[in-house]
Amino acid sequence: MIRASLNESMVGSPFQADNLYGWAKLIGEMTLAAYYKKYGMRSVACRYFTVYGPRCGESHAIMAMIGRALRREDPFIVWGNGEQVRNWTHVDDIVSGTLLAAERISDAHAINLGTMERIRVIDVARETLGYFGHDPVIKLLPHQPTGPLNRVADNSLAAKLLGWRPCVAFSNGLQETIEWRKACRLFNSC
Repeated sequence: MIRASLNESMVGSPFQADNLYGWAKLIGEMTLAAYYKKYGMRSVACRYFTVYGPRCGESHAIMAMIGRALRREDPFIVWGNGEQVRNWTHVDDIVSGTLLAAERISDAHAINLGTMERIRVIDVARETLGYFGHDPVIKLLPHQPTGPLNRVADNSLAAKLLGWRPCVAFSNGLQETIEWRKACRLFNSC
């Protein structure tokens, strides 16, 4: 089932967040808005959607999968049922969007920075394994924390206000990230 992408106005009243992490981000956005209103402090709230890329640690899903593939783990563990949908956003796109947002938005407005590419976690696992030529049994752990089933940005406001569009296609970014991780391992520099 395809669900709607999340736009900036989907935080309704009463305010809603999906977990404590979401609440912390929402309170941060509300604090920025209050400071803008009271003191005129320029700010923008960038909402990042599933960031990945070189230099991320294994606490991030993609880097954890790359690490398991490098170690040729079998079975290959995937948290959840694999059906969770994300838009994996390359760090280069996040940086460019953040810089544009800082230059062009001053009123504490929230802006989504995500690709709108809908990719399931299980497909990321399979693509990652394919780069390594590794064909283990994939073991799904449905009782592990997974976050929401659907976490996909609607980035149309970023396109309108910033002229921003993500440039790094997922497959290209994944390959770059894997090559970076392999080089780190080769030179013990991670």
